[in-house]
Amino acid sequence: MVQAVLAVDQGTTNSKAALVTADGQVLATGSAPVGLSTPRPGWVEQDADDLWQSVLTAISTCLASAAVEVVGLALSTQRESVVGWNRAGEPVGPVLGWQDVRTAEWCAKLPSAVDDLVRRRTGLRVDAMFSAPKMRWLLDRSDAYVGTVDAWLIHRLTGCQEHLTEAGNASRTLLYDTVELDWSAELLEAFNVPRAALPDVRPSNAGFGVTNGVPGLADGIPIVAVLADSHAAMYGQGCTQAGMAKATYGTGSSVMTPVAGFVASGCTLAWLTDRPVYALEGNIVSSGAALAWTADLLGLPDVGALTALAATFSSAEGVVLVPAFAGLGAPHWDREARAALTGMSSSTTRAHIARAAVDAVAHQICDITDTIPGTLSSLRADGGATVSGLLMQTQADLLGHPVEAADVPEISALGVAELAWTTLGETTDWAGKRSFRTFEPGPDAGDRGRRRAEWAQAVASVRVRPA
Repeated sequence: MVQAVLAVDQGTTNSKAALVTADGQVLATGSAPVGLSTPRPGWVEQDADDLWQSVLTAISTCLASAAVEVVGLALSTQRESVVGWNRAGEPVGPVLGWQDVRTAEWCAKLPSAVDDLVRRRTGLRVDAMFSAPKMRWLLDRSDAYVGTVDAWLIHRLTGCQEHLTEAGNASRTLLYDTVELDWSAELLEAFNVPRAALPDVRPSNAGFGVTNGVPGLADGIPIVAVLADSHAAMYGQGCTQAGMAKATYGTGSSVMTPVAGFVASGCTLAWLTDRPVYALEGNIVSSGAALAWTADLLGLPDVGALTALAATFSSAEGVVLVPAFAGLGAPHWDREARAALTGMSSSTTRAHIARAAVDAVAHQICDITDTIPGTLSSLRADGGATVSGLLMQTQADLLGHPVEAADVPEISALGVAELAWTTLGETTDWAGKRSFRTFEPGPDAGDRGRRRAEWAQAVASVRVRPA
């Protein structure tokens, strides 16, 4: 019987599963949606049990499509979202999503010394997107275990036997020292998070227990590898050299480029195997979410219809959408900024607004790549929105550099599956064998400069905190 790794990719809006062979072939897939609720402005929640059930549904659908021997499980997960559960493995509150900003005011009141400590120990900055403030919020309401989504799923997959998290996910909490590679006592004290509430941290390929009591899965299947979803995409894209960057286009977006070692500004631990691998990263709060919002605003059935409408115009003709629905993420980090639609006139049409939404996604990526030191040779793109040729061409035009869109838009599952197979002793180079759709930038540098200047002016108009 054919052997395969079962790769699970648990994302913000859906859970996916794929059976992947040692040569990178995908034999079968399955998926299930995950609901989001917004009970108050700025609050973004999910139900932990529903999230778990979506994973089970994706696995069941996937396994029903192919007869294989599952030799290992690989797990890719959304990152900064936080789950709380009791000793019996029951959730004690909602999953606080990475988009949730209920703790923004609390974060703003922290002493500047805490932000300095966070930057020196983690490479990040204090912001409501990250996990520690969310953990504190949950712990203020229940005596619980807390962890990121990978820890919650490992706990359930192992029949509540393991309380573990992966180092790259831990690096997004503001509590993990990414140089010393352990929870930081100073940071735990700063955020008032007890060590006993947190899972133990393991390297990305160190093994995370075995399956136990999972419907549809045999007991004893090893959980071989775990990665955060954006990190798994970087691994799957083969972005390992200076000058290479990857952008994941999801509900939000992540831009990552590898660096030789830790730096105390915008740095994250991409993965930890025999050595730590670091990356510079910028996080965008609203990209795919901005497209979905605009489609709904214009009465369109989906994002595909939005991009089709946008493609009927070669330009937004001065219309600019700044999708700061929950403030601005990197590189601006202004949570008090609010969304704006500017530059309209009596001749503005729905198509102009649609085109402005597509442009907004690409502009936000450019804002981050503009901060990458050195010369950017290319950008590798993945995520659901990369199916849009219009978006990918717009991205190349605004960057002034080629964009290589992966032949598999949802590459996180393949990235963690590749790490799993490598851990199991197989030699892999899947990115080297992968084909890409390449989008070359247009020749008009003047147009690029004009459009970037319009965007910068619109962003400046919504800023509350000084740049």
